[in-house]
This record gives sequence, C-alpha cells and structure tokens, in this order.
Amino acid sequence: MTDTTRHELKVPSEAAGQRIDVFIGEKLSLSRNRLKALFEADAVRVDGRRVKKGVSLAAGQTVVVEVNDAPAGAVADATLTLTVLFEDDALIAIDKPAGVPTQPIDRGETGTVANALVSKWPTLASVGDDPREAGLCHRLDVETSGVLLVAKTAEAWKTMRAAFSESGGVDKRYLALVRGPIADEGEIELPLVHAGDHVRPAFEGEEARAAKSAFKVLGRKGVVSLVEVRLFTGVLHQVRAHLSAIGAPIVGDTRYAGREHPGLSRFFLHAASLEFTHPVSQRVMRVESPLPPELARVRDELL
Repeated sequence: MTDTTRHELKVPSEAAGQRIDVFIGEKLSLSRNRLKALFEADAVRVDGRRVKKGVSLAAGQTVVVEVNDAPAGAVADATLTLTVLFEDDALIAIDKPAGVPTQPIDRGETGTVANALVSKWPTLASVGDDPREAGLCHRLDVETSGVLLVAKTAEAWKTMRAAFSESGGVDKRYLALVRGPIADEGEIELPLVHAGDHVRPAFEGEEARAAKSAFKVLGRKGVVSLVEVRLFTGVLHQVRAHLSAIGAPIVGDTRYAGREHPGLSRFFLHAASLEFTHPVSQRVMRVESPLPPELARVRDELL
C-alpha cells in the first residue's frame, strides 16, 4: 500500500490567470515530469472537478492534489517474464504481451513492462527523462502486443526518442483485423484530439495533433480484412482511431466502434515490426514480432 499526501491549495488573486501546472509546480516544488504524472493519474482537482494541466486558474478556486509519496521511478518487479527479440550494448527489443501496461503511472506501481525491465537490467532505472521510463523509447497501449524498443544508455535513448518524434523517423508497422469496407491501400491524414481516455477526429478550429497513417490490405474475406498499418506520427490510439474513422474499426475494439469476437478478450492490434537506424552502428535494423497465437487463431477463423 502506498502513502499519499493530500494538498489543498487556495488560489490567491495574484495567481489568477496562471496555468494550473505552473501553480502546483511552484507551490509544491515538483518537476515537469512529476506534474505530468499527477495529471495522467487523475490526481488533481479544481473545486472538485478534474481539469487538464493547461487550464488557467481563477482567484478563490481550491486546488486539491493527491501526491503519492512512494519512491520515484519504476520499482523492480520480476513477476513479468520478458521475451527478448534483440539485444546489444545500446538497445533491447522486447515482445510486449497484451494486457500489460508499458510503464507505471503512480509512484510505487508494479506489474508493468518498465518494472520488469528494471528487475532484469537495473541500470535502466537511470535511463530517460522520467524515472518511470526505464529506458523505454516509446509506448504501446495496454492491450496492444508486439515490438517495444528500449535504450540501455542515455545517449542511445536521446537518439531514438528523437527518431520516434520525427515523421517517418522509425518505420512502425502494425497488423490489425478490421471489419468494414476498406480500399486495398491508402493513406489517412486526420488530426486527432484528446477526449478524456480516448481520441477523436478534430473539428475545424480545434487544437489537435497531426496524425498520418498508411494502410495496405494483406487479405480479406467478405467485410473482414487483415491490414498492415504504417504510422508516420505517434498520437495516442492513432491506429484505432484512424481505422474507425474510415469505417473499418478493429475487431474487438469496442471503444472505437469495433465488435467483440467470441473467445477474444482484447482488440486485434499487434505491433509487428520496427525499422530504424541503430544509434551507434548507424546500420538499418528491422526487428519483428510474430503474431500471438490468440490473434493467429482469430485471423484463421475469419479469413
């Protein structure tokens, strides 16, 4: 059980108009990464209501912050057995199973990939800007399986994070089984905006993140198709939202208009491969993850 301290802050007149994250950071002496984690963990309220980190405050409002006082960073936890796809002195590629979070949100949280990484490679605890990252160069959704890249050194982490942030800097390929009419191939360039715990296409004039995907149908039977999707950007739930937006939601993805499939407890999305330039050798590498048995079974049933 973790210890949590409740901070109640009254907004003075001189702080009116100040961003809430700046206000909390100054009052509680918290880093940007710690503040980000608090908002992600839904640990901040203004007058009892959840707010985003960029909102401006008004004089007289009450800000309540629940701060987890457990040790910072990813705690070593060997419960999860990692399947290593590649390893050298600079990088590790693991095969992430579905149902496991990539990294902890709360301080002291266990059961994530980052916890298992620190257990197997303790030096990863100091790699990355956020002590929870354990060298992770990117993230995958909890229910998404597949290739996950980890840096062993600070230099490799900075290089690969920069590559992931560039459009097309890393060739990311996913396999998805979809239901609905879809062309043999095409591109989806549709800005996405966060809406609570999911994303949606942006309306005109809304602030949104640019998002670009390309798809190719690898096989189809009736309205069901196996699709390879390449991501050029890295927006939360991008593959899921883009495929749903064109009328071909992923099988099992009920959050994005997909239908459940008997015997499948997750949605059919797998991070099949990553292709990138190695940060040290500069040679082009490709790491692949085989389709998990539960997804291969559904593919064979429907195609």
